[in-house]
Amino acid sequence: MESLQIDRLTALGHAGRMALFRLLVRRYPEFVPAGELADALGVKKNTMSVYLSALVRAGLLKQRRDGRNLLYQADIDGADDLVSYLFDDCCRGRPSLCVSHMVSEHDADAGARKMPEAHTYNALFVCTGNSARSLFAEALLRDLGSGRFNAYSAGTHPSSHPNPIAMEMLHAKGHDISPLRSKGVDEFQADGAPIMDFVFTVCDQAANEECPAWAGQPITAHWGVPNPVKAKGTDAERQLAFQQAYGILKNRISLFTALHPENLERATLQARLDDISTQGDPK
Repeated sequence: MESLQIDRLTALGHAGRMALFRLLVRRYPEFVPAGELADALGVKKNTMSVYLSALVRAGLLKQRRDGRNLLYQADIDGADDLVSYLFDDCCRGRPSLCVSHMVSEHDADAGARKMPEAHTYNALFVCTGNSARSLFAEALLRDLGSGRFNAYSAGTHPSSHPNPIAMEMLHAKGHDISPLRSKGVDEFQADGAPIMDFVFTVCDQAANEECPAWAGQPITAHWGVPNPVKAKGTDAERQLAFQQAYGILKNRISLFTALHPENLERATLQARLDDISTQGDPK
């Protein structure tokens, strides 16, 4: 068993393989094609194949085939097993010996903690341009959250303004679009910004990017949605793409608002949010 953990540490001891593992954790629970991973990290496909093989052998990635494509997912159980080994064996069950001075002993049990009660939760939705999908999510959570959530959105590379088709659609569906604007994630990482309880990425490109750690250790999840702004075809076909993106996010946010975070341990809540990413699509 110890040799497996050494293999895992060795696999993660390479900067390229660590970057790949981090990317797939951010994209979890998605299975991502090898070619897309190579493009996202800017490495050659044969180099990516070597990285993937090493992490699969170490039990840190899962692999499955979809036709001619190989898809990969972070093996969270394998990662948990490695962390447990480091704490229980190397640290002899005493996290204060190993954990950074920035993390208290109580944070070793972070997964068992519950969210604060009698609390209005702050949720941020992130995509690349903050022109359509993340603005859909912000408007939906504001209206579906029944005052239990403060909804925000931002882009990693924000557009100069919201997409007009997206704004017309939100207005037609009865949402107040006056607060909506395109803005960058740095606005929510500056001094005085609201502390987030939840951060969701709603596009794959944003999830692929490595962002600084969020203050307050929010629960994060990836709810990737196809980008309607890139839809081609007739006006009707483009409108349909926006309708589909809106519908996917409405279903997922409806499931999210049905949860009661204050009654759930963080680990359970994280699992529920990951599950919503695969169950929220319209039937």
